[in-house]
Amino acid sequence: QVQLVESGGGLVQAGGSLRLSCAASGSFDSINSMGWYRQAPGKQRELVAVIARGHSTNYADSVKDRFTISRDNAGNTVSLQMNSLKAEDTAVYYCHLDSNWPGESWGQGTQVTVSS
Repeated sequence: QVQLVESGGGLVQAGGSLRLSCAASGSFDSINSMGWYRQAPGKQRELVAVIARGHSTNYADSVKDRFTISRDNAGNTVSLQMNSLKAEDTAVYYCHLDSNWPGESWGQGTQVTVSS
């Protein structure tokens, strides 16, 4: 069983910054990628950013140049630095892990609220 523990969400004013972190533990084999998704009220869950095994990254167009995803050297912790936050970034942010086994795993989610 995989545990993904998220931290760092909260309330911030527009233009501010937050840093999300997610630590993976438990039983899994060969992480292919770790990333962050978000879901705003009434909307579908969407990809925010992902970092693959070779540290290549991919971002949603809406967050490029504002958000930065990174992984620690051990590879089991992923962070998302969010700068220049906008009201439309308000959502529940979910950590995602894709591994050879057991496959996809999700965190419980952390709320990010940006006040305008």
